[in-house]
Amino acid sequence: MAPRARYSAPRGDPRSAPNTLPRVRRPVLLLAGLVLLAGPTVLAFYSGGFFVGPRAAATAVAWALVLVLALAGPLPLPASTPGRVAAAGLAGLAAWSAVSLTWAPLVEAGFNNVQRLLLYLGVLLAATAAMRDERLGRAAEPALAAGVVIVIGYGLAGRLLPGILDLHRSFVAGGRLEQPLTYWNAEGLLAAMGLLLCLRLAGDTARPAAMRVAAAVASAPLGMGVYLSYSRGALVATFVGALFLLAAAPTRPQLRAALVCLAAGTVGALLAAPFGGVSSLSGALGDRERDGAIVLMGLLVIAGVVAVVFARMLREEERDEGRRARLAYADRLPAVAAAATALCVLGLVIGALGETAGHAGSSAGASASRLTSVSSLRYEYWRVGGRAFLDHPLKGVGSGGFRVLWRQERDVGASALEVHSLPLEMATELGLPGLLLMGLFLGGVAVAGRRALRAGAPIAPGACAVCGAWLLHASIDWDWQMPAVTLPALVLAGALLAASELGSAQSEPAADEHADHPQAITRG
Repeated sequence: MAPRARYSAPRGDPRSAPNTLPRVRRPVLLLAGLVLLAGPTVLAFYSGGFFVGPRAAATAVAWALVLVLALAGPLPLPASTPGRVAAAGLAGLAAWSAVSLTWAPLVEAGFNNVQRLLLYLGVLLAATAAMRDERLGRAAEPALAAGVVIVIGYGLAGRLLPGILDLHRSFVAGGRLEQPLTYWNAEGLLAAMGLLLCLRLAGDTARPAAMRVAAAVASAPLGMGVYLSYSRGALVATFVGALFLLAAAPTRPQLRAALVCLAAGTVGALLAAPFGGVSSLSGALGDRERDGAIVLMGLLVIAGVVAVVFARMLREEERDEGRRARLAYADRLPAVAAAATALCVLGLVIGALGETAGHAGSSAGASASRLTSVSSLRYEYWRVGGRAFLDHPLKGVGSGGFRVLWRQERDVGASALEVHSLPLEMATELGLPGLLLMGLFLGGVAVAGRRALRAGAPIAPGACAVCGAWLLHASIDWDWQMPAVTLPALVLAGALLAASELGSAQSEPAADEHADHPQAITRG
């Protein structure tokens, strides 16, 4: 077997040698990293950053970080071609959205979209600059995973401890897990992203044993969170993201960790299912307190069992001489992941074609039957949006214009603000230029991710899995409008851009003289 490439910072590049940065920059980088990694969690408790006030504050903070990073060192601009393409695509989207306000039917809605794009651009630039520091890059996965556990744990606490923590419940949620984001599908996606991060942490042999065990334990409540959102898209994203992860890190420890974590998440979901006070918030307070106490005790038992089993597995792994060996079928996993993604997308499209407005109500609410149905109103949204694109292919209806179009063209009485599909939103509201610019952004990140994987960057497998899961879900929902869900993916995308800069400087594996360099990290 050919020797694996080492991931190490090329000499002479100040962006890629964090340990040689001037001391005056280190506090700035640490501050930027702290804000970037904690920001999504903070925004989650402000309705996910959906509304203007919290989003405006986040935008100001993001660009303040960009300014501070620029003053403390080189401009926080991507140095690789994929990074420049991605940043240019996102900046172009913001500019084209602003131009579209001249023909958009609702200026306020369009302005909100421009503001959101500026937030995302600022975070991408700041993350690319900050994640060049090796320590911050390694801290990204556990920090973001911990943030997701806090958010989902808060939502679960309202069900497990209803007499102590009384959370707001909206009528439209129908008992589904929605707090603190206030949208159940976004809550499910966030739990899925956290679960994928835990899968990666548990399978990363370079991580401390305590962190790996904690990640495995956290999979149980995160799996429960995915289930209680009753989001079919979140389940699909979890499944496809896990395949992406195994394709990116096809090692025995990663496979075993994925199986244990997914099993823990599944058991956590099955534990909550029979108890209506937890699964659907049904019953009187006394009944919900009883159900919550039972499920909480069961969750603690599951956590204890997972901790013991996984700790024993780690001890066996230390004695296993082939613990780092690649899986025998590793070369087939990328094709399997691609095929699974295509099948999932095809299934969603076929299901959408069979939808009718009358079917939508049968799958609503907190019920396991929702997970076995493809019925919703998405086809109606897509039909109206697709027709608008065909009518206005060059410039679209203007940023934020779908909500007006929906009221004019809808065949059902339901209200909607978004198309429920990121690509179709770009086509409907911004036309072909919007599609092209979004394609540049996504394509740049994808190429950077591929380069980072080839270079053996430690952040690459988990970041690619999470970003892929996010994109799949955003293609069938309005996650783009929920910063608390999109920002973790953008931070990881920035980490991929930074890692691709380091990897692109190495056209060949590092020379033997660099093999023992303390910055060299063997791909796990």
